This record gives sequence, structure tokens and C-alpha cells, in this order.
Amino acid sequence: MSKARATIGINGRPLPILPPERDARVWAKLVRVMFYTPGFLAMLLLKAGEPEGFGITVELLMLSSAAAIVGGMFIGTQSAKNAGSDVVSKVGTWCGSLVLELLAAVPLLCAIPALFHQLAHSRLLHAVAPGTIDITLGASELLPMVAILPFMVYQLAGFGTLDYIVTRPVNWAINIGILSLIIASYIANREGAYGMEKRLGSTLVVAMALTVLYGVLKLKQMQAVYDSQCPPKAAKMAA
Repeated sequence: MSKARATIGINGRPLPILPPERDARVWAKLVRVMFYTPGFLAMLLLKAGEPEGFGITVELLMLSSAAAIVGGMFIGTQSAKNAGSDVVSKVGTWCGSLVLELLAAVPLLCAIPALFHQLAHSRLLHAVAPGTIDITLGASELLPMVAILPFMVYQLAGFGTLDYIVTRPVNWAINIGILSLIIASYIANREGAYGMEKRLGSTLVVAMALTVLYGVLKLKQMQAVYDSQCPPKAAKMAA
């Protein structure tokens, strides 16, 4: 069993509540998935979709892929078990997970519904030959949006890294904002209001970037306070 963290510092005040230790190897594997998947979907859309209906979908997919690389860089700095580790190397995995959650997963979830809508109505994929019937998907087009629900549960039920950085009301407000912007962006894409879709998508990306920036700095600050008020014990010298 892992040793419980101290909750009171040497000054008698409560210590910051840091996220639990996470397996960096699992997050590193997720980096590979998040790098290749959006890129493949973007190429599929460029090949089979209609350029006038892309909106901001391709940009969101490319952002998701690029953010996965940055997240992997953060995770690669983790070295909490090494004797010479500093504050930055102790929060690498947490910072990387925050980047993957907000700058890789969120743009991907925002792009998927519009991407599926474009593919479902692609004239290239649904070319009507004489004597054939073009079948409409109807409400089944909304199925890709179901993936947003478990992500909301992940964020709001305490699994997400953001839950340790901001208060619960702020966490709820941020995630409700994410859900609202994704839905509004999808509706704008369906109605052909691509200018509005780009503004909504850009607002979402800017908000996530600012949240990640704040989160990374906050995690670093929390770890620094924790180390100053609960300094690690020096390793015993071998006889």
C-alpha cells in the first residue's frame, strides 16, 4: 500500500491537496493514441468531406494532435523518485494530463460531431446512382456526441486533474461552459453558420489554453508549498 501524504505542514497549517500519483506509462501510451487518431480523422475529412463545410473541424483536430505532443513533453519530465528531482519534475505527469484533458480531448470532442455530420452528408461517399435510395441517418448522427457524457463524468466526478486545481463550483462552471460551447458549435455547423462556428470553437480553445496555463502554474506553486512545509526526509546513508 502507498504511504498516505501528510496533511499538516511544519507550520501547523493544512498542506495543499495535490492530485494522486499517476502512472506516467499509461499517460505516455495515451499520447500516442491522441497523436495519431485526430490526424487520421483530419485526413479522412479532407479526402471525403466538402471543403465548404469543414468549418473549424480540421483546425481542432490538428490542435488535438499537436497538444498530445506537448502533453508528452510534460510527462517526460516526471522524475519524482529520483534523488535530484525538483518541483517541476514532480508535477510533470499532472501537467501533461491536464494538457491532454483540456487541449487534446476537448478539441477532439468538439470536432467529432461536426466531422461525422460532414461525412454523413458527403457527396463523394453518398453519390447517388440511378435506381439507388439515399438513406438519411437522422438522429443517429448524434451518436458520436455521446462520448461527451463520460468525459463530463470524468471531469465532474473527481477523476480530472482540474478538480485539484480549482474549487468545485469553478470546475462545474468550466465544464458546463465546455459542454455548451461544443453543442453550440455543432449546431452552428449543421446550420451552415461557419463563421459563428469558428468564433465558438476559437472561444473554447482560448479558454482551454488559459485554463491549462493557470493549471500548470498552480500545480507548480502547490508542489513548491508542499515541499517547503513538508520537506522530504533525507535518504539514509549506507553503512
